[in-house]
Amino acid sequence: MAISYRSTRDQHATPFLASQAVLQGLSPDGGLFVPDHLPQLDLELMDLPKLTYQELAFKILQPFFSDYTATELQDCIAKAYGDNFTSPQITPVKFTADLAYLELFHGPTIAFKDLALQLLPHLLQLAAKKNQTALKTVILTATSGDTGKAAMAGFADVKDTQIIVFYPKDGVSEVQEKQMRSQTGANTHVVAITGNFDDAQTKVKDIFDDPDMALALQQKGYRFSSANSINIGRLFPQMVYYFYAYGQMLKAGKISAGQAVNFSVPTGNFGDILAGWYAKKLGLPIKKLLCASNENNVLTEFFASGIYDRKRPFHVTTSPSMDILVSSNLERLLFYTLDQDATKTAQLMDQLSTRGVYMLDAELVTKLQTEFFADFATIDQTATEIKRVFEKEGYPLDPHTAVGSFVARQYQLKTGDLTPMIVVSTASPYKFPEAVLDALGKRQEATGTAALKQLHQVIAQPYPQTIVELFTAPLLHDLTCDPKDMKKLVLQLVKQN
Repeated sequence: MAISYRSTRDQHATPFLASQAVLQGLSPDGGLFVPDHLPQLDLELMDLPKLTYQELAFKILQPFFSDYTATELQDCIAKAYGDNFTSPQITPVKFTADLAYLELFHGPTIAFKDLALQLLPHLLQLAAKKNQTALKTVILTATSGDTGKAAMAGFADVKDTQIIVFYPKDGVSEVQEKQMRSQTGANTHVVAITGNFDDAQTKVKDIFDDPDMALALQQKGYRFSSANSINIGRLFPQMVYYFYAYGQMLKAGKISAGQAVNFSVPTGNFGDILAGWYAKKLGLPIKKLLCASNENNVLTEFFASGIYDRKRPFHVTTSPSMDILVSSNLERLLFYTLDQDATKTAQLMDQLSTRGVYMLDAELVTKLQTEFFADFATIDQTATEIKRVFEKEGYPLDPHTAVGSFVARQYQLKTGDLTPMIVVSTASPYKFPEAVLDALGKRQEATGTAALKQLHQVIAQPYPQTIVELFTAPLLHDLTCDPKDMKKLVLQLVKQN
């Protein structure tokens, strides 16, 4: 039976086809799209080592994008995962003495967002054709650092599309900021806001939910869509690398078919770890998903107590892509935890919006804890983990991966569970050179490109191509605004085009 998509907030809303959900991004009622059922995959675990990443992606994604023909989906996948990735494996697994690291940073922007955002533009273009819309698309997204560059790189010069990215001015690394501000493409726009990521994300959602904005945009010949992980075209492609990692573990003889594994996932907006949860529901033998947070540890407290409270100090850390207090994709997990009760989900999301807090019953917390473990790492603990792994293994970690690595070891120490552990490595250390150098005690007040060159000498690994380009790339974007002015600026940018 073909999968259609429903909202997490409206039990009786008309279902959407996959292409319609990709095009829409966010449900009209403000909820998130979820599949009306989960498929039975035509996939045997023992066959995973034989499949290329592209072959595996097709097998997993075809049921979720059922109104795309097999030829269309295969073509999208072939375009998304090719020589734009520096590893033929796309997402290779590297093994150290005690942990495996799933490297998701071999794409064009050296961060895990590439795995979905190289595919999404192709899915979106086809969706527009399938639904015969005369409206052009405005991709509107908030970023805590990596989504912005990956989305702009994916959508640059895509026909009939504009992309507008908002990021916190003082909340991303220098490399992340320069990557965004040097992005080419006549249809790309990036704007720094004088606030944090949650300010940007909240305002973007407000814009999506504003019928007057939708009408004003329609009068200009455009409609909104999203490149954030709220879009199913972003979320579901992330399931693939969980299965692919398992296949690599099998191929390396680290596990046998059917043996359980754990994944430790650096977590901010909850999209990456939610994809792992979906992978588990599709039959991947995952024992525990470790939700690894930094000092913005709202999720750690949620999984411990059932209380989600965003009313707390916001910390700017060395792992900026996780500096988030409102994790949007948690709404999808909440929906399933509440037995797919859209009314209760909507009530809790309203409490979060109006009061800044909601609470689950103890029974539901226990239910969540059977599948998830949550912990966090401070800035100092993150730095110590970077130094420990490099000195012991010669393997450099970026700060986000270091959070995942630290939480993995803490879990093992606290529980004694020695199930094979895979740490999701979300970014290259070259994306955060200052933080890595500081952790290794090697920085000599170098910042920006000087820090990149110094890190290159320390870790003795080749520069990714995107870093080579960054040394000479001119800055093409220089917009800043207050969050309250984002709506007005969106209309101005669309009007110019």
